[in-house]
Amino acid sequence: MALQKVKVAVLISGRGSNLQALLDAATDPAYPAEIVLVISNIAGAYGLERAAKAGVPTLTIEHKAYPSREAFDAEMDKHIRAAGAELICLAGFMRLLSKDFSEAWNGRMLNVHPALLPSFKGLHTHRKAIEAGVKLHGCTVHFVTPELDDGPIIVQAAVPVLPDDDEDSLAARVLEQEHKAYPLALKLVAEGRVRLEGRVAKVAGAADPGNRLLFPAG
Repeated sequence: MALQKVKVAVLISGRGSNLQALLDAATDPAYPAEIVLVISNIAGAYGLERAAKAGVPTLTIEHKAYPSREAFDAEMDKHIRAAGAELICLAGFMRLLSKDFSEAWNGRMLNVHPALLPSFKGLHTHRKAIEAGVKLHGCTVHFVTPELDDGPIIVQAAVPVLPDDDEDSLAARVLEQEHKAYPLALKLVAEGRVRLEGRVAKVAGAADPGNRLLFPAG
């Protein structure tokens, strides 16, 4: 009996390296999610090429063509629902979402943020980490809420901050972990193993990774 996969729409604005990580994961017949639509708000975003090469339908919806954030979000919502998507993944989507859209997809929309939330919300996270002198930095996959980078945490992965790091070297090390953490988080949600209790996302049956640099481990 074929695995019943959860359908996922991915929103992007750029090169789509995290999209590629999700596409790669979804090629495994045992992976519980399939990507059914990729939407970019930027025409010509390289992530659209990645999706097309994987045989995934793509759509460009330019936000500048809409009079308000709400109107833009409503257009995206229409196409996401038409594709039958049950979950949304933000993968380098550089737009703030309206409250109505976020609430409509509450508990069904994920984002990956390049920092160990709740530290370093917003932009320039790697610079902030270096300036703060932290010894561990990393990434967080979380549910999206109307508040920026504030939703319940599903998966986190940590990397050391080295004495000679600059923004680029630290960003590259974190990005490697994003490519592991995001497919894992989507897998856990698609399998129905993530339960929301208030602001906390609890994962059922997650393995202890031992070194705690990727948690949960699966």
